[in-house]
Amino acid sequence: MKIALQSFTLLLCLLSFKLQAQAPTPQAWIRVNQLGYLPHSVKAAVWAGKKNEKIKHFTLHDATTNKVVYKGKRPQDYGAYAAFTQTYRLEFSSFQKPGTYYLQAGGTKSPVFKIEAEVYDGTADFVLHYMRQQRCGFNPFLKDSCHTKDGFMVFHPNPSLDSTYVNVKGGWHDASDYLQYVTTSANATFQLLFAYAQNPQAFKDNYLANGLEGTNGIPDILDEAKWGLDWLLKMYPEADLMFNQIADDRDHAGYRLPNHDKVDYGKGPGQERPVYVITGKPQGSFQHKNRSTGAASTAGKFSSAFSLGAQLLKQYYPAYAQGLRTKAQQAYAYGAARPGVAQTAPGKAPYFYEEDNWVDDMELAAVQLHQLTGETTYLQKAAEYGRQEPLTPWLGKDTARHYQWYPFINLGHYYLGASKDESIKQEFISNLKNGLEAVYSRGNGNAFLMGVPFIWCSNNLVAGLATQAILYRQLTGDTRYAQMEASLRDWLFGVNPWGTSMIIGLPFSNGDYPDNPHSSLALLHGYKLSGGLVDGPVYNSIFGNLKGLKLDAEDEFAPFQSDLVVYHDDHGDYSTNEPTMDGTASLSFLLSALQMEGSSTSSAVKKK
Repeated sequence: MKIALQSFTLLLCLLSFKLQAQAPTPQAWIRVNQLGYLPHSVKAAVWAGKKNEKIKHFTLHDATTNKVVYKGKRPQDYGAYAAFTQTYRLEFSSFQKPGTYYLQAGGTKSPVFKIEAEVYDGTADFVLHYMRQQRCGFNPFLKDSCHTKDGFMVFHPNPSLDSTYVNVKGGWHDASDYLQYVTTSANATFQLLFAYAQNPQAFKDNYLANGLEGTNGIPDILDEAKWGLDWLLKMYPEADLMFNQIADDRDHAGYRLPNHDKVDYGKGPGQERPVYVITGKPQGSFQHKNRSTGAASTAGKFSSAFSLGAQLLKQYYPAYAQGLRTKAQQAYAYGAARPGVAQTAPGKAPYFYEEDNWVDDMELAAVQLHQLTGETTYLQKAAEYGRQEPLTPWLGKDTARHYQWYPFINLGHYYLGASKDESIKQEFISNLKNGLEAVYSRGNGNAFLMGVPFIWCSNNLVAGLATQAILYRQLTGDTRYAQMEASLRDWLFGVNPWGTSMIIGLPFSNGDYPDNPHSSLALLHGYKLSGGLVDGPVYNSIFGNLKGLKLDAEDEFAPFQSDLVVYHDDHGDYSTNEPTMDGTASLSFLLSALQMEGSSTSSAVKKK
């Protein structure tokens, strides 16, 4: 009997294998926003095929009954793009009834998705999970502490103070390594504060200030922003002493947990790490040097984060907010006296954040001081700085160096575009529009409407541009860029060549998102990350030239890779599948704005 059962089982396996072998390989796919669509928003998907096929119409089906509820005619043919020989954009914006649906075109069926007002609810709070996982000092995810002995100063202009101890414990790890940069941390802090300032009702209180579960009467996003501010204050301890980063690429010593970090920076394994003093001159502890020319890029970021923090935290921490006010003014003065960029410092490898612009940082700092103090001189200085860079230089370009133009959105332009000074307002609204137009013109020839260059951390650029599009629309009511805005939003949730969300854990269920991020926590111990935005696709030419990059597994997205662009859900690909702290923080406004748009739609429906 046992032998007969084994023979039967073998026969079933052989039949199953034969059927699988005979199953046709898909030649076309429909890419949808897997999280879903708001009822009154632009709604579009992309049909992408490996062979030439004429799609003359498409249908939208109720997923519970399979009935056709909408017929779309003459979808726009965009031809070849990336790995596909034929692509079509399928728009169904006029259909607004809430429910669960799928699309069908040319014999190809899409994944099931929702149309409802609540699809973005809780997503802005969800990405804060990753911010808490990135905390240095006490890490609530691991319920343990790390890097508690940071650090010792390097490049101090006073040789007698060089290599001496300074307490800079705290902050966030930048990505899946454990370096810490003011440039990304101050921007992330501002992004969190900005999201709350714009959409306070989108955020809840489910965590304590230390990141553990509980309630403290303060929205979690403000707790997270204050964690960033606390560290920034340590990184700017005196009016004329400013630090730029902790550690360098000696950190890249293999996979390990942060609370078991034994990298030796000359003080012994796991001891103090170097804290780089801003000098305004090129830096690097080994043969590679950056191209620093000043301090304003970092000083401006310090100042704007302190200013907005002072405004929003006053009701919870009045004395603390007053201290932030003082620091904001000091940091602004420090930057104004030292124009130029303070780039991050390389170690033994040639990679660093090659930030080349700084007037945007001083523009935002000045306009925030105007908001904080009411002094009109700051408004005028903000406009003067802004006129030196009407467009963030990457907008409309096909390439840039790593973090060359950072932050990826100039929020100073938004604040000036909302100014009560009518001439300043119109000037900077025009700047916002011209930036959008530059990318729109570059991307309107492909079905994904993708005009963002596929440089390292392209998803951060996508999030920044989507933010600019929403803010411009909210300021002006102009919907010229609504299709591009929707395509940027949808790209992050699956309307891309690989059909995957770019945010770990979203959608919450029944979706495809990064399962194998480049992370020691995920690879070594199978810890489940949540909420992190991964770097995103890069040009194949970039991928092929990065050092130490090797895929750990067979490429599940092989059919969708191209000579143009690649993305891999693989532990080994630090160029496309590494989550970043600042990119994740930049989602907080985008997702909270979408949640509030859904909420307003829901409220309007209930009133009818």
